[in-house]
Amino acid sequence: MPVRPDLARALAAGFLAGEWTQPALVASGAGVLGRRPRWLTLLARETVAVLPRPPYDAPRELAAVLLDLAAGLDLGAAAAQDLRRAHPVRQPVVGTRMERNPWHLPVLHDLRDLAELLDLDESGELDWFADPRRLARTTSQVPLQNYRTSHRVAASGAIRVLEAPKPRLRAVQRRLLDRVVGLVPPHPAARGFRPGGSVASYAAPHAGRAVVVRLDLEAFFASVTVGRVFGTFRTAGYPEPVAHRLAGLTTCVLPLSAWHAVPRPRDDGLLAAHWRLGRRLAAPHLPQGAPTSPALANLAAHRLDIRLSALARAWGGRYTRYADDLAFSGGSSWGTGTSRLLDAVEGVVRDEGFRLNPRKTGVMPRAGRQRLGGLVVNDRPRVARDEVDRLRAILHNCGRWGPASQNRDDHPAYAAHLRGRIAWVAQHDPARGRRLLAAYDAVDWSDL
Repeated sequence: MPVRPDLARALAAGFLAGEWTQPALVASGAGVLGRRPRWLTLLARETVAVLPRPPYDAPRELAAVLLDLAAGLDLGAAAAQDLRRAHPVRQPVVGTRMERNPWHLPVLHDLRDLAELLDLDESGELDWFADPRRLARTTSQVPLQNYRTSHRVAASGAIRVLEAPKPRLRAVQRRLLDRVVGLVPPHPAARGFRPGGSVASYAAPHAGRAVVVRLDLEAFFASVTVGRVFGTFRTAGYPEPVAHRLAGLTTCVLPLSAWHAVPRPRDDGLLAAHWRLGRRLAAPHLPQGAPTSPALANLAAHRLDIRLSALARAWGGRYTRYADDLAFSGGSSWGTGTSRLLDAVEGVVRDEGFRLNPRKTGVMPRAGRQRLGGLVVNDRPRVARDEVDRLRAILHNCGRWGPASQNRDDHPAYAAHLRGRIAWVAQHDPARGRRLLAAYDAVDWSDL
């Protein structure tokens, strides 16, 4: 490597500290080196040619550009040897600043601005919560961890690992969600975890279609790496140091001791996916349980949504996504070519760093029940009739035999549980919801 990385970083800081012209860059570089070698003039000329404007928000990126430019300089043997041996005698310190702000977010030029936004101490608390060295991975002491880890068995038999931030970090993340993350718009195809989004808006575009295809992304949150999150904040315009801390505040690494406490799934067919989950959780990722994770996952999947929307249009169909659930629909011609569509979707998903869960792929012609997000979409999004009938029967039996007779699973808040199920029906079918609510109001709940 012609230039030492520490020299590239020092030259980048020196260049950014002065005017962005070739003579000024040469003068700044001479201050870093303590001399003015011939190759410095060539490097300054190439830098201005490649970067007409100074990247005040990206000193690390500038250092990487300098490394590449120095490697391509046409130098004689003596000058090349001097370049290889060069080292900085002065390390300038230069501040960063936000150069663009496409979504009119809070202006955060540096870590001081970020700490002020979050009401944190810049030198201690900000680093503690962001954990830039990922020390939480190696500690088994719960007080030194910012997340509480738990697990539960999903309906499929897979083990789902939940990482919930402790109260102070949760408060920081909620402030970030309200003031920064939630203000960045996701792709229109993303119908969950956004203002106005819902299961109904996810399912409605596919109602009355000849063929509906449902797919699922494996370990969606854990698949979103810290690099993707960093890139999301950089796209929003935040300088590298700020984006780095923001990524640290919203991602985590599962402690090794916590992973050892997670049981293996009983179904041997789920073991491969379980070990893949372990590898994802061992690296910095979006935690399932943090308030910022759903919105950040939407933003991290923006390019995936762009490509899958274009793919659906090319096939004359439609595409929407609700968290990790993907939905496509098309006309009768899809009945003979769906396998090719699935292959194309899998290629895009894999190329974007995600993976499909083959166990949850479903191709649903209109002759059968087409179900998305718990709603039947054969004609319009609605709760399945048998589910409504089952709820009606439960309420009838509650009125006749008492609610305790129907609470076979010993639900701790059975009345509220049934009320929530009625609200779900009413949201998508108001008339049925009103009838169920009338039956609910007629029940004497005092014996629970």
